Amino acid sequence: MAVPKKRTSKAKTKIRRSIWKGKANKIALKAFSLAKCILTNRSKSFYYVINRELADSSESDSPDGK
Repeated sequence: MAVPKKRTSKAKTKIRRSIWKGKANKIALKAFSLAKCILTNRSKSFYYVINRELADSSESDSPDGK
């Protein structure tokens, strides 16, 4: 069975953990930014399907009855 020869120092452990958390934070911010763009209909790089049934029903509910 393979075992490490020496114990990893606390400094090295903290450095690795901060890198890992930094990457996760960057990905989370990017996902949150994309979600905000989609919700505010300002997304230019993300395509999604609009439910046609909802779109058609809102057009038929117009006040002039056309």
